[in-house]
Amino acid sequence: MAYTIKEIYYTIQGEGRHTGRPMIFCRFAGCNLWNGREQDRMQAVCKFCDTDFIGTDGANGGKYDSTALVEKILTLWPKDCGIQPAVVFTGGEPALQIDETLIAEMKKSEIYIAVETNGTIPLPDGLDWICVSPKGDAVIKQKTGNELKLVYPQPENQPKQFEGLDFKYFYLQPLEDEFWIQNTAAAVEYVKSHPKWRLSVQTHKYINIP
Repeated sequence: MAYTIKEIYYTIQGEGRHTGRPMIFCRFAGCNLWNGREQDRMQAVCKFCDTDFIGTDGANGGKYDSTALVEKILTLWPKDCGIQPAVVFTGGEPALQIDETLIAEMKKSEIYIAVETNGTIPLPDGLDWICVSPKGDAVIKQKTGNELKLVYPQPENQPKQFEGLDFKYFYLQPLEDEFWIQNTAAAVEYVKSHPKWRLSVQTHKYINIP
């Protein structure tokens, strides 16, 4: 299988449980909740996506087979650092492409595999970290994982809807729009009143890194 990749880059994870951890981001092209075209945003299931996932024109973008993709990922990790390489598969929607073949190839090179998904497509086995981020009125099918990260507020999604799902960590992340300051204050107050939840802040945007 050829995997269609928008971009691959080495950075610091800016949100959620792994905030501050050096990781390689591998962004798959394509999504099932929005086609990525600005003119179609308001008709999409997810109307607030802040990511360009169209095409293969980003850094290290292209079409790769599983072996070539792992080789490219490893070239971006610091050599001889003594730390296990760590990758976040994201998108777009990575579950449209990630499969057992790619996971097996990653495991051969002992790469830690994290995935950030909208949860609408069940994921294959073998992943080290699963972060599900519900979007709009899409039906969640991946109901287990490590971290559930809910952009807040969303009229279709209330935090209590997800508290019974099998995740270890539950995060609220303020929606970044024209009401971002109010959204942040609301998320803070919700977390304070409902300690099952934690606040996730997109720190990479504060320090201006990818």
